[in-house]
Amino acid sequence: MRGVPDDLVTIGRFARLCRLSVKQLRHYDEVGLLAPIHVDAATGYRYYAPEQARDALTIALLRELDLPLAVIAQALAAAPEERARILRAERDRLAERIRRDQARLEMLERLADGGLPGYEVTLGEQPARRLAVVRAVCSPTGIKETVGECVGRLFPLLQAAGIPWEPPLAALYPVDLDEQIKIAVGVWTTPEAKAPGLEWETVPEGPAVETVHIGPYAQLPLAYHALFAAIHERGLRPQPPVCETYLVGPGEASREELMTRLTIPVQGGAA
Repeated sequence: MRGVPDDLVTIGRFARLCRLSVKQLRHYDEVGLLAPIHVDAATGYRYYAPEQARDALTIALLRELDLPLAVIAQALAAAPEERARILRAERDRLAERIRRDQARLEMLERLADGGLPGYEVTLGEQPARRLAVVRAVCSPTGIKETVGECVGRLFPLLQAAGIPWEPPLAALYPVDLDEQIKIAVGVWTTPEAKAPGLEWETVPEGPAVETVHIGPYAQLPLAYHALFAAIHERGLRPQPPVCETYLVGPGEASREELMTRLTIPVQGGAA
């Protein structure tokens, strides 16, 4: 091969050595992930050095683990400590995805075994109530973690101010779940209660539909399905805030015995 160093190998041979396809190697070159050592100016043929095999095999391994190419590029270019940090972040991302997939699997199994579960949905009048809250903004997939963070902020503020409170804990959500949603987590208090760092949310008096969900929080969509179906079937319009009241929380029972009351204010129709 004129003009090509003897220690270089063709793209086809390099692909076989690294258990990759020629198409993959060309794509990795195009995106700047793994460029050939030499490209023949006349033919455009790509040639690789044997010492590139380790990077190529690492790319293949990380792709098998479903890491994005951009993340793989960062990991390859990083020093060992930074590379470890990047890989741990991807591990955590994968663990969270597995957790969500497991929750979906359990919900599908419940639906397959018994169809849509029956929920008793009631329509009544809720009194005006005042909630001492801390607020946060998160994505719909980050609600669980954000609620936990809010609880961690809430209780020290209540204790520091000497505000008495009793369970249950409650959380308020918007009706529409956009990419970023505003949530509030708090406890019911008397109108006179005050504390630095806390805010107050008043749930207005008026008609509301509610139901009680027993089971893991990951299966709350089943209860919401029943609530919103009942709202629309009665010609009502849901209004904010949606309230989840945690009647039996994680520290009190197993995940199958958790009890959550869901309440949605409504307007129109029979209300």
